[in-house]
Amino acid sequence: MLAIAAISSATTVSAGTGTVHPGPLSRADAFARAQALTALGKKMFFDPALSASGRQACSSCHDPHHAFGPASAPVEMGGPNVDQPGVRAVPSLRYLQAAPAFTEHFYDSDDEGDESVDNGPTGGLTWDGRADHGRDQAKIPLLSPFEMANKDEAAVTSALRKSAYAGEFKATFGGDVFDHPRDAFDAAAEALGTFEQSAADFYPYSSRYDAFLAGKAELTTQEMRGRALFEDETKGNCASCHLSEPANDGEPPQFTDFGLIAIAVPRNASIPANADPAYIDLGLCGPLRTDFRGRSEYCGLFKTPTLRNVALRKSFFHNGTFHTLRDAVAFYATRDTDPGHWYPRNADGTVRKYDDLPKAYWPNLNQDPPFNGKKPGDRPALNDAEIDDIVAFLGTLTDADQQAAPAN
Repeated sequence: MLAIAAISSATTVSAGTGTVHPGPLSRADAFARAQALTALGKKMFFDPALSASGRQACSSCHDPHHAFGPASAPVEMGGPNVDQPGVRAVPSLRYLQAAPAFTEHFYDSDDEGDESVDNGPTGGLTWDGRADHGRDQAKIPLLSPFEMANKDEAAVTSALRKSAYAGEFKATFGGDVFDHPRDAFDAAAEALGTFEQSAADFYPYSSRYDAFLAGKAELTTQEMRGRALFEDETKGNCASCHLSEPANDGEPPQFTDFGLIAIAVPRNASIPANADPAYIDLGLCGPLRTDFRGRSEYCGLFKTPTLRNVALRKSFFHNGTFHTLRDAVAFYATRDTDPGHWYPRNADGTVRKYDDLPKAYWPNLNQDPPFNGKKPGDRPALNDAEIDDIVAFLGTLTDADQQAAPAN
């Protein structure tokens, strides 16, 4: 239904569908177009010929066997020879269907919370929210020099013209679509974005926790303890950003509020770009996003990802600095009470706290619980057993089709 809604917002007079910009469609035509786009987008998603190297498809980084996230590496290799490293961990493409368009000032709806409270930067896709829709996000890797690395829109169009599904592409978007590279590129992005709205593949809501919410499954005693700690505002307080209850309209929880916050995870030395001390990934204020460059209040802010299928991940946070789910949870609990455990030390033995965020931007750091203004040596909000309980609860968020996939 979401794919159809993205194409047609109302039942209108029928129009031809064999064009890039078909105009208003009847409900039947909108449904047929959505089906065609989904089938076409799926073929494109798994086609390595759409990369400059001929060896990298969307699925190379967004592996369907890992909830459309990466299989292992903290950053993926790409480029014309698949030898150019990325600069961020690859996010999962699952459960992005409800992400709102990016806004600097997000207010809760009147049925979800206090609509007078400004929740700050929220929404969009990618780690810095710079793409508002799936079709916008799909364009980024196609042209990125360290991803699929196509020279320009014409290069993508040329690959599409040679593809086994070129006939389907023309039937959907018009017989002359390949004569207009920009239109063909836009059409390709629309097909990919529509496929990524496919419920069965991208938001099945088939985890054991979904079954629990529906009264069709039970959680273990440890998982129930973990859930309580996850939601407790004085303990994990995870649910303040990773919403764990169904919405008022009954929609299952997304396990994200789509907000952007700064938490200062440690610098990841395994990212080649980080070998240059002058290179700093500041998220919302650059370098990949450029429209907020110079806005110091936004430096260090990154998107809050969904925690659905998080137990499958091998790299956590925007820079993939942690490699176990337990470390990711423990970091929240002890970032400030035991910084020496997470951050490197200077030559004099002092801890180089928040080593991937310049001190000028420390005021942007989130200080809500479990951080809560704690100092080194203070008692952390969570002890080891409680961290284990939360990790156990997070394991219930793995979708049924992913159950056989390797976990941490």
